Amino acid sequence: MTDTRTSRRLSRTVSAPAALPPVGLAGLDPEWSQLVEVAESNSTGELRHGWHLLDNGPQLDALGVIAVGTILCVHGNPTWSYLWRSLLSSATDAAASGAPAWRVIAVDQLDMGFSERTGGFRPLARRVQDLGDLTDALDLAGPVITLGHDWGGVVSLGWAVDHPELLAGVMLLNTAVHQCAGVPIPAPLRLALGRGILGPATVATPAFLATTLALAHPSLSNEVKRGYRAPYLTSARRGGIGGFVADIPVALSHESRPELDRIAEGARALTVPTLLLWGPRDPIFSDRYLDDLVERMPHAQVHRFEGAGHLLAEDADYAAAALLWLGDAVSGSEAASSAAPLSLVELAETARGGSQAAWEVAGTHPLWYYLDELQCSDEIALVDMQPAAPRTVSWRLLSRRVRQIAAGLVFIGVKPGDRVSLLVPPSADLTAVLYACVRIGAIVVVADAGLGLPGLTRAVRGARPDCVIGAAPGLMAARALGWPGRKISTARFPAPMAALLSIEHTLAELTRLGQARLDAGDALPTEPAPTDAAAVLFTSGSTGPAKGVVYTHGQLSAVSNALFLQYGVGVGTGLVAGFAPFALLGPALGARSVTPDMDVTAPKTLTATAVAAAVAAIDATVVFLSPAALVNVVATAGALTPTDHAALAGVQRFLSAGAPISESLLTQAAALMPQATAHTPYGMTEGLLMADITLEGIRAAAASVSMPCRTDAAAHDGELAPSAASKPETVVPASSTSGDGETAPIAMPTATTVNPAGGVCVGASTQTTRIRISALDASGASVGELSEQPDVTGEIVVSAPHVKDHYDRLWLTERASRRGAVPGERWHRTGDVGHLDSAGRLWVEGRMPHVIVTADGVVTPVGPEQRIETLPDVARAAFIGVGPVGTQQQVAVIETVPPASRMHRASVSLAAAVRSAVGSPVAAVLVVPGLPTDIRHNSKIDRSRLSRWATGILSGGRWVKP
Repeated sequence: MTDTRTSRRLSRTVSAPAALPPVGLAGLDPEWSQLVEVAESNSTGELRHGWHLLDNGPQLDALGVIAVGTILCVHGNPTWSYLWRSLLSSATDAAASGAPAWRVIAVDQLDMGFSERTGGFRPLARRVQDLGDLTDALDLAGPVITLGHDWGGVVSLGWAVDHPELLAGVMLLNTAVHQCAGVPIPAPLRLALGRGILGPATVATPAFLATTLALAHPSLSNEVKRGYRAPYLTSARRGGIGGFVADIPVALSHESRPELDRIAEGARALTVPTLLLWGPRDPIFSDRYLDDLVERMPHAQVHRFEGAGHLLAEDADYAAAALLWLGDAVSGSEAASSAAPLSLVELAETARGGSQAAWEVAGTHPLWYYLDELQCSDEIALVDMQPAAPRTVSWRLLSRRVRQIAAGLVFIGVKPGDRVSLLVPPSADLTAVLYACVRIGAIVVVADAGLGLPGLTRAVRGARPDCVIGAAPGLMAARALGWPGRKISTARFPAPMAALLSIEHTLAELTRLGQARLDAGDALPTEPAPTDAAAVLFTSGSTGPAKGVVYTHGQLSAVSNALFLQYGVGVGTGLVAGFAPFALLGPALGARSVTPDMDVTAPKTLTATAVAAAVAAIDATVVFLSPAALVNVVATAGALTPTDHAALAGVQRFLSAGAPISESLLTQAAALMPQATAHTPYGMTEGLLMADITLEGIRAAAASVSMPCRTDAAAHDGELAPSAASKPETVVPASSTSGDGETAPIAMPTATTVNPAGGVCVGASTQTTRIRISALDASGASVGELSEQPDVTGEIVVSAPHVKDHYDRLWLTERASRRGAVPGERWHRTGDVGHLDSAGRLWVEGRMPHVIVTADGVVTPVGPEQRIETLPDVARAAFIGVGPVGTQQQVAVIETVPPASRMHRASVSLAAAVRSAVGSPVAAVLVVPGLPTDIRHNSKIDRSRLSRWATGILSGGRWVKP
């Protein structure tokens, strides 16, 4: 590692004055560049330095607008103010369009970019003073928002700490302000700091710069690379790069360590609005540095751009995010849109008076309520359907085990608010661990194996658990893929294997430790309040990377309450859950529960006999299965014995949800449970029970569909255009183009029919839910006011006590998911598109990202898919758009009967039949052996992936697997 003398030697280069960048650098407006002479503070004599900076202030003056504030941007190493060119451009364009005007000043730090080469070494404290000298010279007035990346993040935070009178907000891209003692710095920096490597890698050659530029995702264009290289073409210009690397305070004795510690501690006192934008694919500043920043500034809003890395400014549209955040701050809309429901505000206030009082206000009870109420009961709580023999667990045993594990977790240092990732298959162990965690206020992270290994890795790393409790497969994956957190195993391993997997404890050890503490009179921690975070549940990832969904204790309890109100699931109910999350709710409902013998990563492995065995094990009255599992259950029904049929005859309610399910499949499943009412609930990870419909309800809805469906966003006195039998899919008119190039809906009513296959009817809202529609405009955007007006197609928006609290570290996603202008109400945009009929029933027509925008209007995919699937030669269909939005062509991708062995264009006769079924132009009909689906449900078709695939095929690309 380098020492201070080496640092100073590396930075001792030939002095050179500040200069203007060459004209013609991609994206850089020469009008932004300015040169400023600045006196250096605390220097002997009249020492002055020349700075180069970018400033859109003169352009704002030319526009005649007054800036609401200044964004002070500080680059890191080895970049320069060029890093911020998109923000300068976007901020200026926004001001020109009438949005709040922000002055953007992006500096080149001394010895960097086109600022002066001072010929000396500038440690961190000096660089913070340098920035202060510059802002003094500019006579910068508040409000100021700092924005920093890499080393610029530290320097900008140092300025923020030192200028509280000017500071109005803080924005940071990947950076770090603290390095834990004993924890090695990132490997790339260790390599660069190696003896004999630092000088050649950073100064003598452009290797460090080239390596940094290679971190962009996707790769930078040659023009942009040229822009970044422009100030550093010779070794004489690269001394600052070496000096920055040498100034990394690895050792406690490093001269910049005290200043770094001062800034890190000063950040804790910052209470101004803060935004952290992060690229998780950063080999230098990993999520552990983000965790540290969040711990120091817990009020910060955070967004992780999945797939982005160290050069976040190049990988993602950070400028749009920053201006959106600033717009909220100026208008105050962020505070309004994030307002909690009045009941939650009351809960937060009441929580100060004790958990019991808070739960009384909530009108529900804690998840562990029945574990306390039934702790002396020997009745069955749950059954493990193990291959050898079912394992029965009583309420007495489950309650005791939960308390033991809870006490054990507390003893080893797990605290309220700590995150615990559960990598345990559905079992009694998983149930006990989950309830132990929520009882002590730990936040459970549930990312099931149905996400697949890559998805599970992203989920666990993104959630940054403090502990990981897992079975052998999960812990082995954690070891191989570097998942964070202390490791606890459900079983004992031989010592060498335990050491390899970094296992600190087993569940058995926690149980013994916990019982010892309970015997010693230790009490469990105070019960969490309803407003405390309880869990992070991950979405299926069927429409993009899986998202972490945060639920509070009160919201999870509201889920169980919704199940009780809708289906009567409660004390005495036997619940068979073929979808693990519902099995975990069994104890919260006071119901005995069982998960059938199946592979949770492959729902199609569930058989009819396994369901019957699970029903018999607990005398189940309610059965919940996913559609994918249901297909195989029906297919294997021939193996049922008379005993199996007798067990299934005792089921009273049967539920299937998670993806669209056909009336015919539900009918076949219902025939296996003749006394049961068949239900298909509608919901999502963000809201597990929003609507419900019975089999009879589905038949009644199908028989009732004969009305036209209007799809324009604006109302037209309730009048509907005549039906268009030739185009039965839902269509919105094409847009016109205004003079400024923006699309605008044609100002006329339009409508076509909703035929019996024009969507999936999922029934009416559940007892605690409200459902509204935001109508689509001609560009496919949901812009309409929330409405219950029938036969208007748009995005489905829901509100309920059990809707999620927020997305985890996805501020942009969370902001976009909110809807509704009523203060105190939480409305969630589902991303589904559909309509309400005159009876108040909800029809789902697809997903918002899958809406097709043609030259003739907007098309929703489910209706055409359903009509295609009526053809005898078609097993499944996906209806997608190919080409630019606004002129997309409709394409059908199908699985045939019998299945095709290869991908190919459909025969002339089959393509003609598909086109006839759809009733509108279809550019191509493509046949595949199997449509791509999500892992968790095995049934949600990835239409976006198919669209990209079809685009390649129809453009002359190879016939590869979609």
